[in-house]
Amino acid sequence: MVDSYAARGWSQAFRIAFVCSGSMLRGDERAGDVLAALWGVSRRPDVDAASIVLAGWSHGGWGIMELMAAPLEAAGEIGLADAARADFSGLKGVFLAYPFVGVLAVRRFAPWRRRPPTLAVLARHDYLTTLRNAERVWEAVRGSGVEVETWIADAAHSFDEPFDLPPMRHHPAMAREAIRRFSRFLEATAAPQAVERA
Repeated sequence: MVDSYAARGWSQAFRIAFVCSGSMLRGDERAGDVLAALWGVSRRPDVDAASIVLAGWSHGGWGIMELMAAPLEAAGEIGLADAARADFSGLKGVFLAYPFVGVLAVRRFAPWRRRPPTLAVLARHDYLTTLRNAERVWEAVRGSGVEVETWIADAAHSFDEPFDLPPMRHHPAMAREAIRRFSRFLEATAAPQAVERA
């Protein structure tokens, strides 16, 4: 798990007040964190750099979506001096759980320039967007040539968080199903392939 907050010295209360509200570190800025994490993880000796899946929940999903659509042509783009040199060759998939796709998500309808297979979990009762808006966003992503599977959880935003903090409501059955689908997606996109013996 990549923590965009602790390295900045931000507490959970600060994050909820300023990041979750959209006041700071919006998705187009956080895309730089995602790309830096992809670079760093790819260099770990315990990671298969040729088989990586990016996964993001809510705000983290927003950052991943922004990265997939970002041009990455200019120095300093998404807050990185060398974003144009990014290597996405090992990226095998993207998993997004109720990503933020409201009006602050500037590239929500932009064509994706990176097109890994994607599984998007939508929340039918998401209080940060309408289901119709989320479906329109994913129609646009599909239109840019991305293989997208969507699943609609009959639950609210953050339904897999193990607490109730209205309007967030924990939904254990939907959480289990989301985990099952995520596991199946990982097996289909990034699991090591069996080698046939001669």
